[in-house]
Amino acid sequence: MSEQVFLVLTALAEEPLHGYAIVRAVDGLSEGRMRLRVGTLYGVLDRLVAEGLAERDREEVHQGRLRRYYRLTDAGVRVLSAEVARLSANVRAASSVLKARGAL
Repeated sequence: MSEQVFLVLTALAEEPLHGYAIVRAVDGLSEGRMRLRVGTLYGVLDRLVAEGLAERDREEVHQGRLRRYYRLTDAGVRVLSAEVARLSANVRAASSVLKARGAL
């Protein structure tokens, strides 16, 4: 799973969000390291919807512009949880090796 996909799934895990809110959430979650461009965001969202990991929640008109909200599906929660477990195991393994070398 790419970091972009991981962060979009994480952003949607809290509540349904529209595109611009997802961009802001990913910026905050990554502490400014990742700034999603609109084309990248909607490519990721289209893929997540096609894979059943996210779905459209609702549409609202805000200041004359349509906002489409997305939310995580139960399958998305399971995939995100599995990825968190995988990454956590990798961090534990790397930490163990670095501690053995005295690098941590």
